[in-house]
Amino acid sequence: MIKLSVLYSLPPDADHDEFLKWRTQSHQKSTVEQMSGLIKTDFYSIFGSREGLPRYQYMTELYFPDQDTFEKAFFNEDFQARLDKSLQRVVDPLFLISREVLTEEVAAH
Repeated sequence: MIKLSVLYSLPPDADHDEFLKWRTQSHQKSTVEQMSGLIKTDFYSIFGSREGLPRYQYMTELYFPDQDTFEKAFFNEDFQARLDKSLQRVVDPLFLISREVLTEEVAAH
């Protein structure tokens, strides 16, 4: 499995409530869910880190079955154009592409 993790923040003058509405509604439907081969997507608001205040405010994770499927979806010209437009709303985005090595369900203690 391939996972794309995107960490990002908003400009200082951004309206976080407006951003959350856009991100979880229109952006989710028009951009994220339109990626072919996408298995699952998660969106998080980051509230802390080991060092105290987090560097990033939000994180999106997208899961694909394999590298070929990911590359066809992510590097698609239409998707990249929509992504470029979406990135105008955020600052300092960090894109991490990772390959699953181990998945293990852990029983609650």
